[in-house]
Amino acid sequence: MKTKRILAGASAAAIATVGIFTFSTSAANANGLAAEIAQARVDLVDTVDAGLVAAMSDTFGISTEAAYDRLALEAVASELESELSTNSDFAGLWISEDGTDIHVALAGDIDRVADIDSELSTRYVDRSLADLDEIIDQLNAHADLADADETFGWFVDVTANAVVVSADSQQAATEFISSAGVDPEAVLIDTETEAFEPEHVRGGERYVAGGNICSVGFSVRQGNTPGFVTAGHCASAGTSVTSGNAAPGTFVNSIFPRQDAAFVSVSAGKTLFPHVTMHNGYSRVVHNSNEAAVGASICRSGQTTGWRCGTIQAKGLTVNYSQGPVYNMTRTTACSSGGDSGGAHISGNSAQGIHSGSSGACNNGVGDALFYPLNPVLNQWNLSLVTS
Repeated sequence: MKTKRILAGASAAAIATVGIFTFSTSAANANGLAAEIAQARVDLVDTVDAGLVAAMSDTFGISTEAAYDRLALEAVASELESELSTNSDFAGLWISEDGTDIHVALAGDIDRVADIDSELSTRYVDRSLADLDEIIDQLNAHADLADADETFGWFVDVTANAVVVSADSQQAATEFISSAGVDPEAVLIDTETEAFEPEHVRGGERYVAGGNICSVGFSVRQGNTPGFVTAGHCASAGTSVTSGNAAPGTFVNSIFPRQDAAFVSVSAGKTLFPHVTMHNGYSRVVHNSNEAAVGASICRSGQTTGWRCGTIQAKGLTVNYSQGPVYNMTRTTACSSGGDSGGAHISGNSAQGIHSGSSGACNNGVGDALFYPLNPVLNQWNLSLVTS
């Protein structure tokens, strides 16, 4: 993610003093965490498909062995983040760019971290994740003050222990921050990210609804009713699916903006597969919907750009679309283009979310993509994910 970061209030030195724990697969004295990663690797060898490992190797330019190592570390990072997130002192977790380290930031002491490696020295950040989320909530409450043509979105950057506001100029961001009454000491300004837009509706494992062509996300059930999730901006509730493998079907639930998600019911005779097409004759099998950490590898599927992979850059992003803000999005480097709406984002074998929009249009394979997280959708509409 190429960004120009400008401090809204704090000095650069203040941000540079952020303290973290670092867990490394190469640390000579690692014991507890290394054992967890080693066990996760053993489990993966028996369950992960060869196509997934090959795609990881190609995307990151690493060996098959290194791909298994990365997948194992990412699985442990996901579990660790889930455990730590319930503590009020937790300030974020992320995986290093090369996929060999897990970083945890803290605003206080957490016994779980001490249990993993007693040799680690501790340094603390100024703000917990809860503190940063409160700032996001405050910005969200004043989203109507942000011109979508000038201020594109905001999110928590756990690596900087700050909130980032993306805008076309420092002035636009500063005015929004001030209008929202947010402490500028806790905010960085990004002036290099382009505006995000929802993808045009065509492509993916396609279906036609209301004249629009969109992508199937993941197979789900609502009680005994079979169906799939997709993007809310594809069609409104009550719209019929008239073409594609999913037809006939009906949009039962649909929300956009604020969220970007929909549940579509299909006929009882349809077979629901726990797969995501890789557009090369192979499919990624869905095992669960465990949420991946920032820095984890992720892939997305769409007809326009096929199978694209990258890493998770940020979570909890508010995207200020021209149609209205959408909250709690995730930003990745798995680029996309018009026609990929509604498709699946998956990390390893864990379903992550529903494709929404992009910045950069995948020019020369470069650009950011956005997805709406799957788990809140499953909970909101009492859906069960179809898994292997």
